[in-house]
Amino acid sequence: MRVCILGDGLSALTLAKALINQNIFVDIFIKKKAQNINRTRTLGISKYSSDFINKNIINIEKILWKINRIEILTDNLKDEKILNFKKKDQLFSIIKNYELYRILEKNLSKNKYFKKSIINQEELYLVENYEIIINCDYHHKITKKYFSKKIIKKYNSVAYTTIINHENILNDTAVQIFTKLGPLAFLPINNNQTSVVYSIHNSINKNNDNIKEQIHYYNYKYKINEIEKIEHVELKSLDLRSYHYKNILAFGDLLHRLHPLAGQGFNMTVRDIMELTKIIKRRLELGLSFDQSVCSEFENNIRHKNLIFSNGINLVHEFFNVERKMKNSVLSKSVKFIGNNSSINKMFTTIADKGIFF
Repeated sequence: MRVCILGDGLSALTLAKALINQNIFVDIFIKKKAQNINRTRTLGISKYSSDFINKNIINIEKILWKINRIEILTDNLKDEKILNFKKKDQLFSIIKNYELYRILEKNLSKNKYFKKSIINQEELYLVENYEIIINCDYHHKITKKYFSKKIIKKYNSVAYTTIINHENILNDTAVQIFTKLGPLAFLPINNNQTSVVYSIHNSINKNNDNIKEQIHYYNYKYKINEIEKIEHVELKSLDLRSYHYKNILAFGDLLHRLHPLAGQGFNMTVRDIMELTKIIKRRLELGLSFDQSVCSEFENNIRHKNLIFSNGINLVHEFFNVERKMKNSVLSKSVKFIGNNSSINKMFTTIADKGIFF
């Protein structure tokens, strides 16, 4: 069996490796040579996702930084943790985007089941003979033609990302602070580096110097030596209305995008890969055909789960958006009270790890 994938981002390469591990030939088509990977961007990977990747896709253990605790604070309750999640071995992990990309690309380049080619938009006829075409390219002509109907929520916010270099510290705790400007996350990468993601509303005029000042102001645990280059990206959530057109399946960021406050975007893609590879494996074992019914089955099995999960993340964002605008701590204290319930705390931890339906 041979599958075509359009695009070579992280979702595309991760899926390609998962399919190749089932002895499926994968041809990737891209529009240009260089894939520009932002070196300040990191991924939050749940233990459930990292276990699946290590076992079924590729060993990433050496580039994972394991987090055992998450502390959540808010401006309305100064110096008080409103939520505290912890696990002895591993709650989740942080990984640099470009390191995961580099490992996947290096492994795939040596694999006989893998081929990457550069084509232009006028050469789409080259992909017509594939049984399944998986589109991971948001800007592709096929996307504009068949996958233009989306549910889009604009957060009217920009995410600023950077890495801070600091003195050595036992760095196994992630911190999320819901400030008056927006959510600010400190995500450990190793014992002397931490990723920072600060999502700020568009109405607030900010430049890189202001962002650095805010990082210093809210930092309470690191002796910072350097703040690296600050990148930014506009934030919005996206849910595709239809996952496939005939035998063309949309995938990755083309299917769904989330606010980064919960670090769940790539985990949703990993769960999509779990579902798609399970469908394909079963069909291979039963000798069933590979056609658009694979795409239909995938959409029927996963779309409602993704939609519920996306709406859940949006609800969390809206809640804390209201909380940051309040001049008192009523909502913050309510969250703290609920979070202190061990059963509720465990439920939130499980959902963050495995998704809605586990």
